[in-house]
Amino acid sequence: MDGFDAYAHAIAALALMGVVVLLLGPVSALKKQAMGLAPGATPPEDYANAAYRWHRAYGNASDSLGVFIAVTAAAILAGASPFWVNWLASIFIVARVVMLVLHVGGIGRADIGPRSFAFIAGALCCYGLAGLALVAAFGA
Repeated sequence: MDGFDAYAHAIAALALMGVVVLLLGPVSALKKQAMGLAPGATPPEDYANAAYRWHRAYGNASDSLGVFIAVTAAAILAGASPFWVNWLASIFIVARVVMLVLHVGGIGRADIGPRSFAFIAGALCCYGLAGLALVAAFGA
């Protein structure tokens, strides 16, 4: 891993986020199957329904994965500060796991609530990683 050793935490966060998405897919599918839904079907929009919450958690994690990969890889490849890249990537993964726990646990309201704050924390980390990448790529 020569040249990337300094980014070990960020690289681990990328791998962990991939594993989270890979695990959520089958769990979501099993929850929907237990309801008698066809593969790929969307459960009725009801946050009281665990299958719907798992379905949404999988969708949310899948949606954020691409952006997280893009900004983290860009920051690493541009040679941004390993300290900040590692911190922001690590905070992102923690925020996403917190969001997942809140989501599947049905904790908080369906709209603005603790889950929204976890989402915002993760989004801010991605903005930070993108900013670091741009500064490293174009100089400051």
